[in-house]
Amino acid sequence: MMIKNGVPAGEITGVTWLKARASVGAGECVEVASLPEGGVAMRNSRHPDGPALIFTKAELRAFLTGVKDSEFDDLAA
Repeated sequence: MMIKNGVPAGEITGVTWLKARASVGAGECVEVASLPEGGVAMRNSRHPDGPALIFTKAELRAFLTGVKDSEFDDLAA
């Protein structure tokens, strides 16, 4: 099954959703799952059956590099 952007996250089966240990426990987290075909799915933990965004590993790596380089810090200020 090819999983595409916007698919209801509840329809993505056979994966393990992960969230950061820094999540505050009030549902304010983003969860990610490695997909069998090599991509990465991302969902909002407050809406686990809502739409999932699907990224390639290269796209996720580029985003994480930006996070580590503080490129998005102003978004959380």
